[in-house]
Amino acid sequence: MLLTWIAEVADEPLVLEPDDPRAEAEVNTWSLSAGAEDRRSLSVPEVVSAFEQTAAAIRERIRELGSPETATFYVWHDEQTGQLRCSTSSLPVEALPFSAVYAASDDLAPVIEEFLTDSEPGVVTWPELDDVRNHSEQPGAAPETTPLHVWVSSVGTSP
Repeated sequence: MLLTWIAEVADEPLVLEPDDPRAEAEVNTWSLSAGAEDRRSLSVPEVVSAFEQTAAAIRERIRELGSPETATFYVWHDEQTGQLRCSTSSLPVEALPFSAVYAASDDLAPVIEEFLTDSEPGVVTWPELDDVRNHSEQPGAAPETTPLHVWVSSVGTSP
């Protein structure tokens, strides 16, 4: 089912408004889930291939429209919800609309592997919460941040 949903993203409505990233995010962002059975039966290469095909289809749609020159299709694993998320933006890779620190990559396999092997999707344990709470109670302590790993694919009209 997950592979079908990934393919369907390419045909969904697409808003490309460089001056309105909020509108882009509202229309172009998709959340994709998979049950335990689906996670066990899928392989990293087949999920990666499905996203690559979707990116290629979106690239073709944008080229048919003739704009924008810069557009990015991107995928990340949202650990808090246990979902894969994907979106398309007219923003360049270095300016994607994340409030957290992120690391862009052209290698999707680690993102997919993390998603498929997430044993308790959407679950945050008490010890993890305690670690955050205890850290925030230390005066002057800056929270450690691990960048969000994001796969990016250029889908704009410029090569």
